[in-house]
Amino acid sequence: MNEELPKKYPPLRPLPNFIFASRWLQLPLYLGLIAAQAVYVLHFMVELKHLIAAALGSQSDLQALITSIGYKTTLPIVTLNETVIMLVVLALIDVVMISNLLIMVIVGGYETFVSRMNLEGHRDQPEWLSHVNASVLKVKLATAIIGISSIHLLKTFINADNYTDRVLIAQTVIHIAFLLSAMAIAYTDKIMSGIAAQKH
Repeated sequence: MNEELPKKYPPLRPLPNFIFASRWLQLPLYLGLIAAQAVYVLHFMVELKHLIAAALGSQSDLQALITSIGYKTTLPIVTLNETVIMLVVLALIDVVMISNLLIMVIVGGYETFVSRMNLEGHRDQPEWLSHVNASVLKVKLATAIIGISSIHLLKTFINADNYTDRVLIAQTVIHIAFLLSAMAIAYTDKIMSGIAAQKH
């Protein structure tokens, strides 16, 4: 059986090679996002520590939680109540979703714009990475942003007494704008995919 030899490509000329190599300038950006994700992990652990300690009766941790979520009430809060727990949990979910967004940008962006990671066949390869490209990445990022916006909007509505009507309306309009933008991106991607399929 004759094995096919890998196809050899002619070497790039100096200028195209230099321009193509400039993609590595993005590497510090992705490393910076990894550092930002480490900060989010630290923030998550601090908030989780406050939540557990407040559940065990620590007043200082309870006050730290109330301050961090921006919860205000005319009555003093001496024990952890359902509203505070819900707002803290939503804040933790928010951190997780932003972290997921960072992973998509870091892994998908590096794979698409910098260099192949050669993860084919790896047991932990993300399912979405097998067919990722710039268009798919945009759609996934848009849907992730909608999820994050939904969490923020839910936090605002739970804590609505501490916001003006103008802020509530503005956040709702912004969320709808994100939703419409994601729908437009997905529809555009569908049209472009259909055109590309017809050409083949």
